[in-house]
Amino acid sequence: MATVGFTLTFWAWNLVSPLGGYYKDHLHLSSFEQSLLVAVPVLVGSLGRVPVGALTDRYGARRMFPLVSAATIVPVLLLIPAKDSYGAMLATGFLLGLGGTTFAIGVPLVNSWFPPARRGLAIGIFGMGMGGVALSGYFTPRIAKHGEDLPFYVVAAALAVFAALAAVLITDRPDRPVPTDPLGVRLARAGRLRVTWELSALYAIGFGGIVAFGVYLPTYLRTWYGLDPTEAGTKAAGFALVTVVFRPLGGWLSDRIHPAYVTSAALGLVAVMAIVQAFDPALMPGATIALLLMAAGLGAASGSVFALVARVTPQPQVGSVTGIVGAMGGLGGFVPPLVMGAIYSAKGSYSIGFMLLSDLALAGCVYAYGRMRTAGTAPAKSTEKAGIRD
Repeated sequence: MATVGFTLTFWAWNLVSPLGGYYKDHLHLSSFEQSLLVAVPVLVGSLGRVPVGALTDRYGARRMFPLVSAATIVPVLLLIPAKDSYGAMLATGFLLGLGGTTFAIGVPLVNSWFPPARRGLAIGIFGMGMGGVALSGYFTPRIAKHGEDLPFYVVAAALAVFAALAAVLITDRPDRPVPTDPLGVRLARAGRLRVTWELSALYAIGFGGIVAFGVYLPTYLRTWYGLDPTEAGTKAAGFALVTVVFRPLGGWLSDRIHPAYVTSAALGLVAVMAIVQAFDPALMPGATIALLLMAAGLGAASGSVFALVARVTPQPQVGSVTGIVGAMGGLGGFVPPLVMGAIYSAKGSYSIGFMLLSDLALAGCVYAYGRMRTAGTAPAKSTEKAGIRD
């Protein structure tokens, strides 16, 4: 249920991107304005994970999942009347960011139900819900061909059905520790853990790269390779699908070897493929191979980083730490579309953007291998006593 809910809310969260070409033409937007339009939901959804994760620690996923899923219906339907105004679209995209917060609900839910030796794979399977980006990229433009407002009605209906089922079927672990401290105190405690920010940096590269390509790849393929919107959306969906498949693989490998090794190898692959793509190879086969291998590396890194979260974070703080790490990952996806749009507008090329990605991925590769190998060698402890109700 958590994976299904994550998938649907991520589809909703990514509704604007596959239709970005339509909005650009309809509203006469520049490349930067289009990038901002698709990036706003990413920003809000990322920052929103911090309070939502902490609230999940306190109130449980059984309450939070149906509530957030149902609330996401509102901005999905507001996209219909907002389509003729850029300001209204930005405001609606701000509200649509709510759909991106469910990641911070599902991780502590799944984490609580599985023993440490199986959490990498379990959270990796839950992470497959980011396939909602692939579903959005593939189905949204095709559904829109049968009615420009139809995708929003379909997604809103699916969210309503899930919210009703989640209220009945999702169950929190009965003996889960429930924090009693105020929200601000719990977030401050999680923020004082060094590993929170180390994991945040790595996740900003891995998952941030997935989000960035999810929202900007259709625009890149249209602009640079001249694909039509449907074909660009289909290829972007293929990229997202590869990340979905490799995320649980990264978690599964992390259950068997230290997740730091998996993270380092995966980010090393991303660095090499980003350099290849910076030289603007032909779409077939060069760019296709480079982008798909990049997707595999980003997906595996996303799974292995959260295997580290499960390994080193005290159980009562998983939601709070997940919220912060997830927020940084989403923020990692907010910046690149803006940078890519600005670079293309200024230079007429995307090469600089891919070289920047390569630099970041290489830095993450070195840090994961050099520092994070020692993480989890001793039982994780909070920096101070947490207020817990048995």
